[in-house]
Amino acid sequence: MAKILLVEDERVIRAEIERILMRDGHELVAVAGVPEAEKERPECFDLVITDVRLTGETGDVLLERVGQVPVIVMTAYGSVSAAVDAMKRGAADYLSKPFAPEELSAAVGRVLRHSAVMASGDESANSDPFDIVATQSSPMQEALRWARKVAPTEATVLILGESGTGKELIARAVHNQSARKGAFVPVNCASIPETLLESELFGHEKGAFTGAIIRQEGLVHAADGGTLFLDEIGELSHAAQARLLRILQQREVRRVGARKAESVDIRLVAATHRNLPMLVEHEEFRADLYFRLKVVEIQLPPLCERGDDILALAEVFLARATSKLGRPPLELSAGAAAAMRRYKWPGNVRELQHAVERAVILHESGPITEELLGLPTSRPPDPMPAGANGEDASLEGYLRRFVLLHQDELSETELAKRLGISRKTLWERRQRMGIPRRESRPPEQ
Repeated sequence: MAKILLVEDERVIRAEIERILMRDGHELVAVAGVPEAEKERPECFDLVITDVRLTGETGDVLLERVGQVPVIVMTAYGSVSAAVDAMKRGAADYLSKPFAPEELSAAVGRVLRHSAVMASGDESANSDPFDIVATQSSPMQEALRWARKVAPTEATVLILGESGTGKELIARAVHNQSARKGAFVPVNCASIPETLLESELFGHEKGAFTGAIIRQEGLVHAADGGTLFLDEIGELSHAAQARLLRILQQREVRRVGARKAESVDIRLVAATHRNLPMLVEHEEFRADLYFRLKVVEIQLPPLCERGDDILALAEVFLARATSKLGRPPLELSAGAAAAMRRYKWPGNVRELQHAVERAVILHESGPITEELLGLPTSRPPDPMPAGANGEDASLEGYLRRFVLLHQDELSETELAKRLGISRKTLWERRQRMGIPRRESRPPEQ
């Protein structure tokens, strides 16, 4: 459990973040602005989370007033330059609004763990960043072997694997094991609206398009001297692919609307769960960019193929969750362990972590039981009537029908909002259920 100071002037957003962090077991003090934050003595907290755009003083001024306390900054789409500046001035991480609860929890956990290692002064604890991956499976050990070999080099890395297999974890370890002193800047290409993606990544000039009222640096600039991690790179538009290719070839970036390019020194680590060769074959992904990316290719296996790693990881997450929630040590019952071995884990390591955390939160006495894990069980088909077109009336059947019915008139963001899920979740459901994304024209910039 950590003591966190939250600075957010939007009451509804502040309350939601407060709910998520308190659910995760943290002690929280939430305020609306910088003056209130300073009264709470931010240097006495374990972590500060602040919006950059606040009424009055901007949140990034806290970077100079918190001492050694790590800071996570929050920015809205279109204000990524503020995140770039904050990262250059020492912010530990950033979150782009709107973000999913699991993104917030993951960022907080990641920053707190790194802060604890740095504070301990135990060099052995940070000697091998890859030790954080608990594994005995041959496919995963082979992936880690390749990652360790490529980490000290400047080679571009392409990480392949299903959602939730730990692609960002490996990318961070590659960065931490390298000689690069700049920031590790993660970007989920599927979570940024298409109309903003190029501007967010590469920046833009004032007047480059409607709404571009100021000159803005992109996330590529934030990664200068460090590592740019592009997750779900298969979602990039052709225009963004062309710009990225120029960065890899010429080591320079040109803002949207700019006439001249600027030099930039980044290392690129990319990841996707999509079949890039197939996308290349269908001309949905540039062949020249693909071959630039796959200098070193690392394949992460799904959790269901990792054997005893399932229980080993469960024990790690169990110890972490009990510590975070201030609970005494717990153990898995024989039934829970057997259920974990049987289950296929379509959400991979991320789903396992959430199942264990759920069990700890609901636990009352004795060992962790199968019921506390909340895993889906095999059961007869739902007797609910089929839809008009013969599809099942399950939740996924409803989602499939809704998307196919409305995707020609609604954007991905609007579809996700109507369904009550994040844009990333919608994208993942499309992939799992084989619902192709509609063709869309590139935005006019």
